[in-house]
Amino acid sequence: MRHPLQHLRGNAIRALRSQGLQVDVLGEDMQSKLVEEARKACLLVNLPFVHRAASRVPFSVLKYAMTLDGKIAASSGHAAWISSKLSRNRVFELRGRSDAIIVGGNTVRRDNPRLTARHGGGHMPIRIVLSQSLDLPEEANLWDLSDVSTVVVTQRGARRSFQRYLASKGVEVFAFVAPKIIGGKNAPSPVGELGMVEMSQALDLIDVCFEQIGPDMLISGFLQPIPDLTPTIPSEDETFAIDPTVAPFETSIIFFYKTWDLYGAFSNFSPHPIQMPDEDGNYVTWFSVEHYYQANKFIGVSNPLAQDCIDKIKSAKSPEEAARMGRLTQRRQPHLVRSDWESVKIDVMYRALKCKFSIYPHLNSMLLSTAGSVLVEASPHDLFWGGGRDGEGLNYLGRLLMKLRSEFLGESSAASENTCIAL
Repeated sequence: MRHPLQHLRGNAIRALRSQGLQVDVLGEDMQSKLVEEARKACLLVNLPFVHRAASRVPFSVLKYAMTLDGKIAASSGHAAWISSKLSRNRVFELRGRSDAIIVGGNTVRRDNPRLTARHGGGHMPIRIVLSQSLDLPEEANLWDLSDVSTVVVTQRGARRSFQRYLASKGVEVFAFVAPKIIGGKNAPSPVGELGMVEMSQALDLIDVCFEQIGPDMLISGFLQPIPDLTPTIPSEDETFAIDPTVAPFETSIIFFYKTWDLYGAFSNFSPHPIQMPDEDGNYVTWFSVEHYYQANKFIGVSNPLAQDCIDKIKSAKSPEEAARMGRLTQRRQPHLVRSDWESVKIDVMYRALKCKFSIYPHLNSMLLSTAGSVLVEASPHDLFWGGGRDGEGLNYLGRLLMKLRSEFLGESSAASENTCIAL
């Protein structure tokens, strides 16, 4: 298989072939069902390395044991033991293949774990504790460093749940389901709030395997496909129709998502105020494109609550707050949303983006500097504006930016021609 790092890919193949050796690349030089299975096996063997090279984050595994009714502990917090000894032995094998084990503060407080591989020697993974509050016991097995070291990490700022953190980094899921039922409305379940409101947003497992281990059932699978070295993007015809500057076969891909990324200013969440005309033709200043976009969901609705929502979104202190307000109101009070929203929302976003990239010269220059590249909004959850977790998203924000870039380039070209004629 080819090397996952772009700057090294193909070097070894060329070197071997230059010496007269035959080199067959799985999936390229040889094609068959058997070869495809061999290629997949190669990817699985190298999966942690491939994932690290492709996504620049460690390959992570989420492991939990739960009862048949989805509980990881009783309402009292008692959890020893949900799974059988055979299942726990499998966990020790998994730990022995890992570089580190991560747990949260609650696990330390409630279970006082050792987090050792318990296989009688050999590799011992580092133990890592994540605790925002550092509310940890003074006496704990993890503080015994005679076998392996322990790292404590405290996280300040945004309060992200441990589950959300792992899902955003790409995890393999090992779930031990025990044939037990414990019930309890307040009994904890393995996955917390992920902010999803529709079944279409659910995270699907692929390559799911079922294995009975003693009385337990081990279900394993991948939250994401094995990382593809060439992300899924719009087809060549679609891309060329949006932006003729994009050359097929020689296309580079520029990803953007968070506002602090290299191309983060492309995001509709970037803090660049814009001025847009209201229903009466008067120009109104909005703190960001996202503020304007969310407020437009309720513009024109003859209901005082809709106007109140618009005012609150306009005064939101951040684009993220504006987005939360707009989405929450849309979900809980759909009658306040304008009836034509689904048919106009793309145009609303395009007009706001055009204003933003027209009034800020440095943003305009940044956009034009990407000519010939495909722009992909890399949100893992937004399958409409973003590219999705594994490229299944529609990437409408990236498409609108490429369309806008093409429009600006056309205007620039026309201006140059006119200048030449005048001279």
